Amino acid sequence: MLSVGWLIFAVCVAIPLTMWVTFTLTRLDRLHARVDAAQAALDAQLVRRAAALAHVAQSPDTELSETDRLRYEAVANAALEPEPHGRQVVENAVGRAVVQLAEGPVTMSADADRELREAAARVLIARRFYNDAVRDTRALRARRMPRLLRLAGRRALPDFFDIDDTAPTERRPAPRPATTVSVPSFPAKDNA
Repeated sequence: MLSVGWLIFAVCVAIPLTMWVTFTLTRLDRLHARVDAAQAALDAQLVRRAAALAHVAQSPDTELSETDRLRYEAVANAALEPEPHGRQVVENAVGRAVVQLAEGPVTMSADADRELREAAARVLIARRFYNDAVRDTRALRARRMPRLLRLAGRRALPDFFDIDDTAPTERRPAPRPATTVSVPSFPAKDNA
């Protein structure tokens, strides 16, 4: 029969252990929810960027050759209906197309230029949030006790989303032509 001392010791060990498991399980659930929310936000921003590319390519204000217009539209349409396994390849193509349009010699309206740059910047931020959430989740799941106790259950380990999301650089305004300033001449004073 167990003595009262051993029973108190078992209770004192079981309570903090139960609290730790509950805390870790709750944290893991929150991290998985954060990954899901960040993935939804990233998907929305990727679709927005592809829609912006298609809008600019189809705009009559954008001066593109017909082959370039068709190429940009095809890239945007492929991104709007991506296959899960080839998504990163398609999104890299969209990113390159956005940078080419924004930085290239293409003439477009200021609104279209701003739309492309804003969409690219939003993808960059959304991808960082998503990858941060994945990193935190993977770090907690990699610890020994959550692994041994299988606290993640049957949830799949989230993967990082790595694409080239280089944002286009800001356009520099055209340099102003040099102007000459005429300086009035004053008669010299005679100090005699």
